[in-house]
Amino acid sequence: MREKMYGTARLTARLEPWMEELLNNDALCRELIDAHGSPVNVHEFTAMGRNVTELRSAAAAHDIDFQIYFARKANKSMGAIDRAVREECGVDVASLNELRQCLDRGVPPDRIIVTAAVKSRALMELAIASGVTISLDNEDELHDAMEVAGDGGRRLSVALRLAVSHPTIPATRFGLRAAHWLKALADIEPGARIQVAGVHFHLNGYDPHARAIGITEALGVITELRAAGHQPTFVDMGGGIPMSYLDDAAEWTDFWSALELLPAGDESLTWKSDRLGTSGGAPVAGVYPYHQELVRGQWLDQILATVPDAASVSVAAALGAAQIQLRCEPGRSLLDGCGLTLAEVAFTKDRSDGVPLVGLHMNRTQCRSTSADFLVDPVLVHTARPRRERTRTSAFLVGAYCIEEELLLRRRFEFPSGVAAEDLVAFPNTAGYLMHIVESASHQLPLAANLLWQQNGWVVDDIDRTQL
Repeated sequence: MREKMYGTARLTARLEPWMEELLNNDALCRELIDAHGSPVNVHEFTAMGRNVTELRSAAAAHDIDFQIYFARKANKSMGAIDRAVREECGVDVASLNELRQCLDRGVPPDRIIVTAAVKSRALMELAIASGVTISLDNEDELHDAMEVAGDGGRRLSVALRLAVSHPTIPATRFGLRAAHWLKALADIEPGARIQVAGVHFHLNGYDPHARAIGITEALGVITELRAAGHQPTFVDMGGGIPMSYLDDAAEWTDFWSALELLPAGDESLTWKSDRLGTSGGAPVAGVYPYHQELVRGQWLDQILATVPDAASVSVAAALGAAQIQLRCEPGRSLLDGCGLTLAEVAFTKDRSDGVPLVGLHMNRTQCRSTSADFLVDPVLVHTARPRRERTRTSAFLVGAYCIEEELLLRRRFEFPSGVAAEDLVAFPNTAGYLMHIVESASHQLPLAANLLWQQNGWVVDDIDRTQL
């Protein structure tokens, strides 16, 4: 049965009804682990429809042409592609295998964009042969793509990845400045060998004003492209659409305040009093904001309502006047509520100096993104017959890699009802980036199995049957 488990400074997870139902069924949780190993990634994609609708409703309120492209890199399951297609989304792909899988799954080529940071010749060949638009990052990619397209006399559809130029926006490794792109295209006859379908940009962070600046600059580039004879039809503002894992803003604030006051060497909150990047009692770059107030629809609404500096109309009005479609590429925020990771407790013990530990059959790459830590409290599921008496009341979670710092999460956790080998720990809401983006099979340990809710039962997702 589901039991209490929480960080010493709590960060209570927001759970979907299907998660509650599964975690209250200890026999079914045990069955999934016994059948598929630990950890196991469990997906139920109903919430994607809700998340898509929220974004579309915000766009519709501003009467703009709008399309969502699901960022496939956020989750490798085939079920995620299928659900995105069912919701009439496009797909943003970042590799040759992702592109192949989307085409094989029946995603129309005109609903796919290739945004890979580094593009192989094989990726370009398949994209061009299939009629898929490629987001070009640099001038070398432009020439490589034209060379591939020229081999068969095929027309090349591209988006130009723009490095937004504004004093409030940090420098980026992605794309080129507008002047560089316009110079690179100056000697290329519009429409003959290359079709500039749109302008694409990528920004770090979640500031809606920065997105408004990016869209405005992209519209300016489109004006110049049209003057040069090109016919772009969209601006793609990339991903980074915010979501919130936690409902309680006070818990998020209190956690960082407590961490700031933690004396050196005090492990009551974190392993070896790790500050997790805190500064002045608040998280800094490198820590995902697991609680946010402005998310998805409200965030998009604020962007579209913005009247940028020196502009006379809102972003939405400018898009409409230019007859330009706005696109976005969410991953995490579309997958909000769509998955959890379930793992088995392997042992309980003490570190050599007496600090209590709970070991799980998983490694730290199986619930981790680029953030300093996964700042959401897991859920404990007691099994019917633990191997030994449940004794731990407070401990750190450690994993399978033979590394001293193999911490699954760097926070300390409380187990009011105790924990023992063969109990289960669930990491909530991991479908977006946390399952797959950095997963590793080091030590030749198997990657986690991926399950999908389908027709009233849990089935193995087709990605686990795919040979890459």
